[in-house]
Amino acid sequence: MGNMLHYAIVFLVVALVAAFLGFGGVAGTAMEGARILFWVAIVLFVVSAVASFIRRA
Repeated sequence: MGNMLHYAIVFLVVALVAAFLGFGGVAGTAMEGARILFWVAIVLFVVSAVASFIRRA
């Protein structure tokens, strides 16, 4: 899951650089990719935490 957050941060940086240079389409696409990867990582973390809690109980 750490790699997924890494890629989300990379997409975010690419979006910021593209927006700074004036590439609006690339910036929007990279931002959506970063947003999707971030939320997938959060969902997987919650599922993992719940599974761990159930396993210990």
